[in-house]
Amino acid sequence: MTIGRKTKNALKEQFVKAKPSAHLTSGEIVRILREKNDYSQNDLASKTHLTQATISSIENNRINLGIDRAKTLAKALHVHPAVLVFPDLFEEAA
Repeated sequence: MTIGRKTKNALKEQFVKAKPSAHLTSGEIVRILREKNDYSQNDLASKTHLTQATISSIENNRINLGIDRAKTLAKALHVHPAVLVFPDLFEEAA
């Protein structure tokens, strides 16, 4: 379905692009993706060969994710490592 030029212009005048209203950390992204995949921390730990304590520390931002851990977790969570390393990549500069 396509819309005409007049309709597009009318919509541009009436609506503004939504601004992000939440800032997520790498740890929060890991937790969200883990829960989305229906993994417990122990499940994710066994898939990544990290300890459950390490997973918990990452999710609670007590330790840095790091590139190597990001690669390992990304593979288990079925995402690109950049999703974990740069959680605010698409936020507009204020």
